[in-house]
Amino acid sequence: MSEESPSKLKAIPDTVFALPYDEWKSRAALPDNQKILHEKVSEEPVTHLAGAPDGGLTAWLVVVAVNLVLFSSFGVANTWGVFQAYYEENLLRHISPSNIAWIGSVQYALVYLPALATGRMFDLGYFKIPFLTASCVIVVSAFLTAECTQFWQFFLVQGLSLGVCYGIIVGPALVIISHWFDRKRGLAMSFAAIGASIGSTVFPAAAQNLIPLIGFKWTMRVFGFILLAALGMANILLKRRLPPANVRGGLFNLKALRNTVYAIFCIAGILAFLGLYTELTYISVSAIAIGVSKDFAFYIIAISNGASTFGRLSSGLMADKIGVLNTMTAFTATAGITTFCWPFATNESQLITIAIIYGFSSGGFVSLFAVAAVAMGDMEDAGRRVGMFMSFTAFGAIAGPPISGAISTASGGFADAGGIIMCSAGLLLLARYLQLGRLWGKG
Repeated sequence: MSEESPSKLKAIPDTVFALPYDEWKSRAALPDNQKILHEKVSEEPVTHLAGAPDGGLTAWLVVVAVNLVLFSSFGVANTWGVFQAYYEENLLRHISPSNIAWIGSVQYALVYLPALATGRMFDLGYFKIPFLTASCVIVVSAFLTAECTQFWQFFLVQGLSLGVCYGIIVGPALVIISHWFDRKRGLAMSFAAIGASIGSTVFPAAAQNLIPLIGFKWTMRVFGFILLAALGMANILLKRRLPPANVRGGLFNLKALRNTVYAIFCIAGILAFLGLYTELTYISVSAIAIGVSKDFAFYIIAISNGASTFGRLSSGLMADKIGVLNTMTAFTATAGITTFCWPFATNESQLITIAIIYGFSSGGFVSLFAVAAVAMGDMEDAGRRVGMFMSFTAFGAIAGPPISGAISTASGGFADAGGIIMCSAGLLLLARYLQLGRLWGKG
């Protein structure tokens, strides 16, 4: 190691740096002749990552780009409820509602599942071309959905094609913020995550109002033009700051799961997604059951998604001050308590209150999970680690609402969802304790 002053931030040859959230450590790079999946990665020195700018025009433009990615992907995916109702009454009247629901379930699960592959590809340097290709397919699929008339066509185009391509762009977009931010990473991620809640409010409201006015086909074409503009801008603005890293292993890194904190965090994520989407799925149904009009019941979800915007922003501010796991635990526990209270709402005002608190608190978990996963290992392996977490949680996201719905039919309530969310909060607290080795402190 050079004897030069450590205060000078220089690129040191043949050395790669690992990045926990607050404290950066170095370790020797793998031998130069070891190649991963025959991929030629950067042989140039890697700049010490403590020099992440934590701001500046380029860094914040990257945040804007990620915001647009999440706006486009989660916004359209969370519009499924409107499409499901329209298909049941019009285009797919001869198909059972449960079969139609598979289109939306597959689409949403695929937003998370491909992250295992795309995260690894991002670490190895495969980023811009897959991102651009997926963006183009998303836009084309939106226009093709307008022409679909059969179930299998909707399943292939709206379910599989859109879902897979969303998965290709979302995972790397979440990781790339860590290239540009260190101390302000929570805040930057929260600003980016606001795009998901805005999209989840704008797209469903647009579909609900445009379909009666201009028809389904032109509504999908409007969506296609919006996606063209948003993803086109994202492709221009997104850029990585660090070169690819030659890391050991394939798609699945078992070594990461030997980190007890990360393993517990993954289990907490699965449990959280098992419970968190139950209320968003069934709150409009429960609103109608207590006498709320069908038109206003739809806007209950929009209210919850709007409240999520403020939850995502405030959770990012808190995470940079008191720690990511501390913040996620508090927000997740609040979501669990709210889910327990939800069946006791007996009128419109009470249900709106539940929706606002739930939306605010659930936003804390979904906006910070990538920040926590990045912090639990080396930066050169961050894409794969976030991808593994997202792939695990996909099973919770797809299984949670059907399981809760079946239990609710049998028991008349959603206590199971609240209990699962509280178990997730407990595991987050345990992960935080194991990480810090003490009860109190920033973690």
